[in-house]
Amino acid sequence: MFGRSSKPVCAIFLGWFSVGCGAEPGTATATDTSSGSTAGADTGSTSSVAPTSGSEVGDTDPTLGGPTTSAHDTTADTAGVDSSSETGDGSDTGEPPPPSCDGLGPAVDGTGTTPGDASLPSPTLEHLAIEWRIDGDDDNDGVVWIRYRSAGGAWREGMPLRRVPAGAAEGFAWPNKHAGSLFGLEPGTEYEVELALLDPDGGCEVRTLSATTRTAPAAMAGAPVIPVTPAGFKAAAAAAGPGDIIELAAGTYAEIVLQTDGSPGAPIVLRGKPGAVVDGDVRLDGRAHVIVDGLEVHGKIKFNGGRELGIVRCKVLTAGDGIVTFTRAENVYIADNEVVGATVWSEAALGVDGDNIGEGIQVTGPGHVIEHNRVRGFRDAISLLEDDGAVDQYSIDILANDISEAADDGIEADFCFHDCRIAGNRLTNTFIALSSQPGLGGPTYFVRNAVYSTILSAFKLQRGSVGDVLLHNTVVKGGDAFGVYTGDVFERQYARNNVFLGGPGGQYGGWSSGTGDVLSLAAAGASVDLDYDGYGSTLGGFTGQIGAVVFASLAQLQAMTTEVHAVELDLSIFAAGVALPSPFPGHDPADLRLAPGSDAVDVGLAIPNINDGHAGSAPDLGAHELGAPLPGYGPRM
Repeated sequence: MFGRSSKPVCAIFLGWFSVGCGAEPGTATATDTSSGSTAGADTGSTSSVAPTSGSEVGDTDPTLGGPTTSAHDTTADTAGVDSSSETGDGSDTGEPPPPSCDGLGPAVDGTGTTPGDASLPSPTLEHLAIEWRIDGDDDNDGVVWIRYRSAGGAWREGMPLRRVPAGAAEGFAWPNKHAGSLFGLEPGTEYEVELALLDPDGGCEVRTLSATTRTAPAAMAGAPVIPVTPAGFKAAAAAAGPGDIIELAAGTYAEIVLQTDGSPGAPIVLRGKPGAVVDGDVRLDGRAHVIVDGLEVHGKIKFNGGRELGIVRCKVLTAGDGIVTFTRAENVYIADNEVVGATVWSEAALGVDGDNIGEGIQVTGPGHVIEHNRVRGFRDAISLLEDDGAVDQYSIDILANDISEAADDGIEADFCFHDCRIAGNRLTNTFIALSSQPGLGGPTYFVRNAVYSTILSAFKLQRGSVGDVLLHNTVVKGGDAFGVYTGDVFERQYARNNVFLGGPGGQYGGWSSGTGDVLSLAAAGASVDLDYDGYGSTLGGFTGQIGAVVFASLAQLQAMTTEVHAVELDLSIFAAGVALPSPFPGHDPADLRLAPGSDAVDVGLAIPNINDGHAGSAPDLGAHELGAPLPGYGPRM
């Protein structure tokens, strides 16, 4: 199905929406069901589709795939319209129909798109990263839609890819491309991913890829168990081979330096029984297919250059770093650990130069999964490496961790190349909650994180960060509700369905938390796109700044910025009694679930694969959908 306009390339119809060539986003174009040749498709499986009842043009935000006109054009955003495959598209099958490039031509100049290589690099357990490199599209109006399915399953709609123009920051460069992720997949499952690219200036292609999500590392079925004591451990470890489980009895063990690899499907497992304590480091440098399970470690677990490792159910007590690599590692699974550092939550500890020490969990390289850990008492609780240490930092999951007492950053997702997914974490008592300093083109996703009692910034978008995506986060803090304090312009951020609540600020260790503005984003560039977010200040005013725009009311914010659908909120939106926090002496985590009937309920934007199956007429704002149970943060034990 395609539309017609004055431009040489027309429209692509996929699922629930149609974007017409030359039309403003959200504007219907004439349709034509005549068949034509398919240009540029490499699968040979495309077809044209007749319109289906119940589908509407303009019911999904076109900027989900990247801004198609100016940053202030939000005419297609419509709250309350669900474009997920849970509800279907009005067809008998309820699936998004296949896209088609029938009759659409290739690029003829630099404003059109010439598709290049597409890939699904480094699958994790629950997510797939997607990268499609291109040439052209100088006006950045190309869009890539997604539908996906497990092998033999029903098609579902994904969030459109983000448009990522070529760029550079802090010594790193990235290519011209579309990139994005599929969320909430099943581990160990093969998926078919169909990508539909359309540029109204020329260029249309449908491409199908496939990949299989990973499973969590596990011992080999029927693996031999080798019981050891401290006296016999070194000999047993030296003799171990693929598939062996070395089970450490209660007792105190010296530093462990493992010298042997397991193999695919037959990892070497170091498994601690209750009372097994390593008084020193556990060194897995250069190792592959090894699992460390259930050890108490008084030191650090280090895995420089490790591959296909599992570090699970351990308790790490350290005066320095916790679970770390300082060189490129790959596909390391770090889950259900308790990691406790030596940094004391105090004013003197705040900031990168404060009286603090240690990285709780630190990685570089692709494919890592860091989930369900309890991390507290560090400079940075969970971090990626920075500057020259950052290598291939893409397709990384940081999920459902419970973080507190981080004197610099709660989660430092700095120098993410693309498709780092920071989702479903709880952060309490942090100097800065979530850092992207910088994002290297993006997308760097921050989704459904719950932030309570952070001091300086909930999101540190500094050093010229590009391409951050903020969806369904909840922030409650003193001072400015959403503030980024930098002279470096940040660009191409996309935010929807977030809650930011602030109030009176203060000075802490020489740092100001702000004066209580709802927004303080003076360095926001022209491509920053915020909408459908909720803001408030317990001071009662509604003041702030985005770029050069200064506003003094909700009406002015809506009229003068992209926040056309913003709402004003206060602390009464929460079902539990939530107070505005003062940072010291510190707080227990807050329950930030919404109260029925609050102003944050049913006012969000439907985003495919992000808020499918929401409870009401539209998604709710913030980290928690009304009626959903509190997520299981931290270790699953």
